[in-house]
Amino acid sequence: MKDPADIPVTRRGLLALAAASLAIGPRRANAGRGRVVVVGAGLAGLSAARSLLAGGFDVIVLEGRDRIGGRIHTSRLWPDMPMDLGASWIHGTKGNPLTALAGEAGARLVETSYDAAIEIGPDGGAADTDDAAAARILRRALKAAENREADISVLEALEASSDWRKASPAERTKVRHIVNATLEQEYGGPARLLSAWYGDDGVVFEGGDALLPGGFDQITTLLAEGLDIRLGQEVSEIAPGHIRLAEGVQIPADLVICTVPLGVLKQGRIDFAENLAPARRAAIGALEMGLLNKCLLRFDRISWPEDVDWIQWMAPVPGQWAEWVSLARSLGAPVLLGFHAGDDARRLETLDDRATAAAAHDALRAMFGNAFPAPRAVQVTRWSQDPFCHGSYSYNAVGSGPASRKALFGSEWDGRLWFAGEAAAPDSYGTAHGAVMSGRRVAKAILSR
Repeated sequence: MKDPADIPVTRRGLLALAAASLAIGPRRANAGRGRVVVVGAGLAGLSAARSLLAGGFDVIVLEGRDRIGGRIHTSRLWPDMPMDLGASWIHGTKGNPLTALAGEAGARLVETSYDAAIEIGPDGGAADTDDAAAARILRRALKAAENREADISVLEALEASSDWRKASPAERTKVRHIVNATLEQEYGGPARLLSAWYGDDGVVFEGGDALLPGGFDQITTLLAEGLDIRLGQEVSEIAPGHIRLAEGVQIPADLVICTVPLGVLKQGRIDFAENLAPARRAAIGALEMGLLNKCLLRFDRISWPEDVDWIQWMAPVPGQWAEWVSLARSLGAPVLLGFHAGDDARRLETLDDRATAAAAHDALRAMFGNAFPAPRAVQVTRWSQDPFCHGSYSYNAVGSGPASRKALFGSEWDGRLWFAGEAAAPDSYGTAHGAVMSGRRVAKAILSR
């Protein structure tokens, strides 16, 4: 349901000579086809760099963080139990490039199943699982929105629906739970902003969804092998022929591939020395950066049903502590992951770890009874506060859609500047595999010139 993305180094005051010492892996320079500077060491950047290096280019990857991976961030705070704070799943294992990469890395995959799920009522009792009527209200509202001359939000589509206006308070609550579970949690955007036309748009691979018990960073580590990756290098300007670091160092580049997240582009953290095409600027403005945060709770023992992967709570306030993943069945781990998306995720970021854990424990006691034990350890993500992404992944806001993503992908400045990343993947945005495919696609375009 989600997809809904990692190691330290001094970042300031580095000179160009010192920057070169931050390379990861052997540097295999080949100036025969020119120098490409890739901005961003996430899945898109690493995938593009790997392909171009094999194609004979001299490739440098610049990463502002002190780790590779971008929104792939495997925490080893619990040494015996790697936890992915960013992307966690390979969504659809059949034909997915991540499946092949996981195999190449020797990473074990464990599938989770939406069939292994339970729904819990607001007071902890059995939930009313008859969602047919509520799902019909949502489906008909979105269908009616398709016939409008202009796009509106999912929330506006619901409020314009006669079914919604006639629905009882209990039915409306159930509809909001469905919206949260199937749209907000999936895409990271609030219903008040998600496009009714394209909010649930995209292509998925067949097969199950799989976790990587050893950590998603097994894939980024594989992709980084042999690349000249320079950490702690924040790019402040991209110009034809060079890029400039925040420290003022200038690095020559025949080509630049910009793979920074949409949130960074929207914040204007990188200056472009020449104007970008109007369609690309419009796409950056129209698309939005979603937010999906995790609260990972580790317990001394498993005190909830062990045969489930998903726990959905019909919370008194839809969207708050409503979505949980248990790692008991899949990994045998006494760990629960609580998810918040959109506005709820942003609200929760104002709390510290202790307050977040306490709120999560209160919700679990409401679900399973007052005797439910407190967690022994907690990890909490706050992706909107990360200056190198400003969110989790992109979504189609009102007025944006596949055309926006097609406009974002591709080249500028007579092919000297290229853009790639999950936000530029029209059919697979918001996914880890979309980032890989976008990076490979831009590399293929460059190699074919």
